[in-house]
Amino acid sequence: MNKLPRRRRIGLKGELALALMPTAIVLLVLVLVEALSRQRLLFASLASSAFLIYLDPENAVNKVRTLVLSQVGAAALGLLAFMLLGPGYLSGGIAMVIAIVGMIAFDAMHPPAVSTALSFGLRASDESNLMLFALAVGITALLIGMQKSALWMLRRME
Repeated sequence: MNKLPRRRRIGLKGELALALMPTAIVLLVLVLVEALSRQRLLFASLASSAFLIYLDPENAVNKVRTLVLSQVGAAALGLLAFMLLGPGYLSGGIAMVIAIVGMIAFDAMHPPAVSTALSFGLRASDESNLMLFALAVGITALLIGMQKSALWMLRRME
């Protein structure tokens, strides 16, 4: 069955409306990170998560369970590797490999989490970054519900 491209289904205004919330969420996370931490790069993968949620909020990759399990798990693995091995490619690489295996084992594949494990393994600096990251993941998880609601409203308007 051939489906119409999403832009033709919901139009340019619909696309822009769906892109608004991920953009706002990423900006909110950036403000939060700036206020509480100087580790900006640890949060870069959440921008990719937000874009994936915008692109296809109903995809299994973008379920709240998948997002939270994979992102927080990858961050924790990266921090643990950092604490055991110090900053560097070894800790980043080991964290990344274990995060991929964990996402497969728990059926929680969210590709941006691979970058999260690598980022935390390369330079996590302290545990408070993990808590801040978990808060940012929670904010991003709210985006899933908002995007599904927005998509539902756009479909009802058609």
